[in-house]
Amino acid sequence: MEKNNKWLVNMALGHPLVIAGPCSAETEDQVLKIAHQLKGTDTTVFRAGVWKPRTRPGHFEGVGKIALPWLQRVKKETGLLIAIEVANANHVKLALKYDIDILWIGARTTVNPFAVQEIADVLKNTNKIVLVKNPINPDLELWIGAIERLQKVNIKNLGAIHRGFSTYRKSKYRNNPKWQIPIDFKNRLPNVPMICDPSHICGEREGILDVSQTALDLQFNGLMLETHFNPDKAWSDAKQQITPTRLDEIIKILKVRKSSFEGQESKEELEKLRKQIDLIDHKILEILADRMKIAKKIGLEKKKKNVAVLQQTRWNEIIKKSIKKGKNLGLSTDFVKKFYKTIHQESINHQKTKN
Repeated sequence: MEKNNKWLVNMALGHPLVIAGPCSAETEDQVLKIAHQLKGTDTTVFRAGVWKPRTRPGHFEGVGKIALPWLQRVKKETGLLIAIEVANANHVKLALKYDIDILWIGARTTVNPFAVQEIADVLKNTNKIVLVKNPINPDLELWIGAIERLQKVNIKNLGAIHRGFSTYRKSKYRNNPKWQIPIDFKNRLPNVPMICDPSHICGEREGILDVSQTALDLQFNGLMLETHFNPDKAWSDAKQQITPTRLDEIIKILKVRKSSFEGQESKEELEKLRKQIDLIDHKILEILADRMKIAKKIGLEKKKKNVAVLQQTRWNEIIKKSIKKGKNLGLSTDFVKKFYKTIHQESINHQKTKN
């Protein structure tokens, strides 16, 4: 990244980069009203969806290029940088024509290397800031591959946006954050700034503060938050948008952790590592809960067929394979035995339940 890149200036001021604005540009008055309300906050970049790729037809898909002059007015009147999503080469050409500062590639586009390459070809050798959202599915290589395509055409001002991953199973998130994936991304590409999109992770206003804080605890460089002066009346994604006033409240509540060491035993570094452990522990518990649900179903099948709960041969095979696998992963035999014995006992308990 270029050290003088103006979009990173907020980090030097001790708070994260804030990208905010409506999910969709609806009218010129709506765009300008939101932008002027955001001007008085820590927002540096005004975002607005011009073209809205929808999962199914029949929903609002954006007003299109007529919104681009509206964004030019935003920049002129507020001084905010402006950002839009681009999904194809034509979008990029229009963005360049109207001097849009920041382009982001959406999750549905990131999954398509052909589309990403077409976008990269149009942007070749420009100095535009380009942000790449993670693909819809949890595919780290696909995400990194999109960045690499842009790097190969000499795009230097690159960043990534973590917006969570689609999942068939319902959870409290619209898109499961799977925090380990952006952590792995940062380890692989440490010089690419990482922005979090709590709006799309949560899918509703509740939880945006917590997700934003988690992102900052994991040393993310900024936040992208969807804002609207009247969220409930928004033409798209109404539930996940917040008012500029609420955005200002959230930014003031958030705590930015120090990134540099202070002394030999840095509490901040320990906190960062512990946060990663907390996330992994949570994932382990979710996986164990899923395992027990399956064990319970197995118990019901055994009961129907009048089969004993304990299958000693099966258990011996599991423990033998697990010890071998554990050794290859650097885990002690004693630990694996104790761990699986505990799991096995809990599985038996679930299989013995009546319902």
